[in-house]
Amino acid sequence: MKVADPGSTNAVEQPAGQPPRNGALPATLRALKHRNFQLFFSGQLISLIGTWMQSVAQSWLVYRLTGSALLLGSVGFASQIPVFLVAPLGGIVADRYNRHRVVIATQIASMVLAGVLAALTISHRVEVWHIFVLAALLGVVNAFDIPGRQAFLVDMVGKEDLMNAIALNSSMFNGARIIGPAVAGILVARIGEGWCFFANAVSYIAVIIGLLMMELAPRSYAPPSGSHLTHIIEGFRFAKQTGPIWALLLLLGLVSLVAMPYTVLMPIFADKILHGGSRGLGILMGATGVGALLGALTLASRTGVRGLGRWVAVSCSGFGFFLFLFCWSRLFWLSAGLLLPVGFCMMLQMSSSNTLIQAMVPDQLRGRVMALYSMMFMGMAPFGAFLGGALADRLGAPLTVSIGALACIGGSAWFGLKLPAIRVEARRLIVAQSVAGGEPSETTTARVVD
Repeated sequence: MKVADPGSTNAVEQPAGQPPRNGALPATLRALKHRNFQLFFSGQLISLIGTWMQSVAQSWLVYRLTGSALLLGSVGFASQIPVFLVAPLGGIVADRYNRHRVVIATQIASMVLAGVLAALTISHRVEVWHIFVLAALLGVVNAFDIPGRQAFLVDMVGKEDLMNAIALNSSMFNGARIIGPAVAGILVARIGEGWCFFANAVSYIAVIIGLLMMELAPRSYAPPSGSHLTHIIEGFRFAKQTGPIWALLLLLGLVSLVAMPYTVLMPIFADKILHGGSRGLGILMGATGVGALLGALTLASRTGVRGLGRWVAVSCSGFGFFLFLFCWSRLFWLSAGLLLPVGFCMMLQMSSSNTLIQAMVPDQLRGRVMALYSMMFMGMAPFGAFLGGALADRLGAPLTVSIGALACIGGSAWFGLKLPAIRVEARRLIVAQSVAGGEPSETTTARVVD
């Protein structure tokens, strides 16, 4: 199979991992036939459990130290605004340099930052400004990690298994979301937040070892040409002039801005509204993770991209509807139950959008377009977190989140109305990138996207 050279725009003939073992894997797991993806998957799963532990523990630590919804939102802003500002540079790095080495470097940097936060917290020297600084530095790291890691998927599995790899990657992310918050809720209640941060630092060892064990053929890298600004503009122009990609990015940005702040405000729901404390916070976050895992596995079971555009519209609407119901529930277990479809619909929209975008983008622009995806998915979230925190201080968390939920429903209606007009271009792009398989034909073109 052909795998894109991580350091140039050319593709070279090489296996994306060890040859598949005898016997077919279930369709849902087919990307795991590649040895490199096996190593990535196993190491990243362990690391992401630690990441979710740190996310929950950090939110609870800020809330315990300050009791402020505004500061909860502000820390979310500090951790994610670097993605919005720096991700275009991260996209250039993913397109022009060795993605494998980029991902190794970002994992090592994340491990160091988690270790520093652990040391400060365990020694009882942590202050709110420490959390702000470390969160901002982690955001800078993520600005390089997300485009590099997303673009690296095609290098591990090839185009024919790319959709499944994206879905399994999302499954792994949300499987960790189930375990991590639950463990964090227990550890925070018993031994404090610092040990969650320490566990996260240690967990990075697994993914670093997996990355170092990968067998990648030596590659030659074309010398970069043109300025960074020229390359950034090239990626932005492609996305802006490509109707289906632009519509998907705008919808992602809207959801991240107005609806995703519910996760930042979750400590308020867990403590003041549902009276569950830190353990309740872990359960609520875990419930969202269960739903998201089911959504990712649903996508992984698919073998084609037909109908994904409609899935994006329906799942965005469902996300807003169930999130609105969650806002006004005052029963803890009913609220946890409502977060299952919230997580399911959220992940189905995000993963389907990721799949469609990667299916339409040329290899030489993959890193830069995935940087724009990062800006919309994570980069808009800090503005939403800051705005959500400020509004929650004045209006309360339930009303703030419900406004965002209604905006999601409106956004899904807008995307649904645009869908018929952008289908033709989406079909042409997907066939051009050979995602549909086989030779492009009128029949293939008509069936690749619905």
